[in-house]
Amino acid sequence: MKLLTILFVTFILALLGTKIFQGDWNFLFSGNIGMAVFIIFTGLSHFKFQKGMALMIPDFVPAKMFWVYCTGVIEIAAGIGLMIPSMRELTAILLIIFFVLVFIANINSSKKNINIFKADYSGPGMNYLYKERVPMQIILILWAWFFGIYLS
Repeated sequence: MKLLTILFVTFILALLGTKIFQGDWNFLFSGNIGMAVFIIFTGLSHFKFQKGMALMIPDFVPAKMFWVYCTGVIEIAAGIGLMIPSMRELTAILLIIFFVLVFIANINSSKKNINIFKADYSGPGMNYLYKERVPMQIILILWAWFFGIYLS
């Protein structure tokens, strides 16, 4: 859940910033900047922890490093897309689909006890999936829907 700190802290800081500098609470902007910073941060991590992330991908998927880099670029692009009002709703829809698809890699990662930071098999396993990853995926999907589709 450490990653969610980025989402929530950015959201709160942006919300306070809009109140101070615009005189009103801008939930739409703040929610989307929170997700944008979060998703860009995770996208950049694909380039730092690429070996560990490649281990997450199911064995039947070829060209694992390509998919690690590709999903990193997709995440960065999604962060940018959320900040462009005309692209926000489509970006949010695609992000929700992305979060569902990426969850397959998270299940695989948990089953194999993958530690993406060390690129080995010393990770927390299924406990992490149930206690952290499932709740986080639900929050991310709801957040993308609420701020990217519902409020837009």
